Amino acid sequence: MVSMDRYLAFAAMSLLVIVIPGPSVLFVIGRALAHGRRTAVATALGNVIGSYLLVVAVALGIGTLVERSAALFTAVKLAGAAYLVHLGVQAFRHRRDMTASDIRGPAGPARGDLRTVADGVLVGITNPKGIVFFAAVLPQFVHQEAGHVTAQMLLLGLVPISIGLVTDTLWGLTASAARGWFARSDRRLSMIGGTGGFALIGLGVTVAATGRAD
Repeated sequence: MVSMDRYLAFAAMSLLVIVIPGPSVLFVIGRALAHGRRTAVATALGNVIGSYLLVVAVALGIGTLVERSAALFTAVKLAGAAYLVHLGVQAFRHRRDMTASDIRGPAGPARGDLRTVADGVLVGITNPKGIVFFAAVLPQFVHQEAGHVTAQMLLLGLVPISIGLVTDTLWGLTASAARGWFARSDRRLSMIGGTGGFALIGLGVTVAATGRAD
């Protein structure tokens, strides 16, 4: 199966890619600013689930097809971008719905946990950065002669997923902690909710404008 040196090399490569904030990280931050800690953690979980679905797709040969096909890549990218813009518009429209008392009290986030995780899954699985990374980089660390190529990819894919879960969660918790200051005032909270909405809209536009690596 996969040797330890390949695991470590792939982990180092994954860390270099993950520490550069991409759509998934910015999405988690935007949701943290708009809805707080619980939503941020659920979003981070959804993101890594979506990312691992990309690993599964690559392991089964689908991901490589998407990465190599300009039409499919563009369709996936634009679907993710449109959904980000939609979430941003909704966050901006409802920026005054949550008050400071809601944040201090027992009330939950605006969206249910399962819906929030599903949002993260969709963004993670349509992330152009993830598609390119898993389709182009992951296969390079597979030991073809050892056999069980699909199993090797699935195991290797757990490395960046684990790193991403930790880093995305930390980003979300940090952003939600900063949001606490705004929760002392309804006006501040409305402002940060609107800012989070604009951030998601801007992220959607950025993703739509992102070109292929080739």
